[in-house]
Amino acid sequence: MARVLISMSNDFLDRVDSIASSEQRTRSELIREALRVYIKRNKISNNLKAEKNATILSELLD
Repeated sequence: MARVLISMSNDFLDRVDSIASSEQRTRSELIREALRVYIKRNKISNNLKAEKNATILSELLD
């Protein structure tokens, strides 16, 4: 598995660690899950935008 170095404020890292601890997960597991959710939401959002744009284009061409 590849490693990635990221920077964040100490306060934010404390919040991440607190959540990870309360869920009995590692920091890495929590961050991976957060990124999975972000990617999924972004994909859904992009698909909805593409559908909306296709509808607008179709209406303009009719």
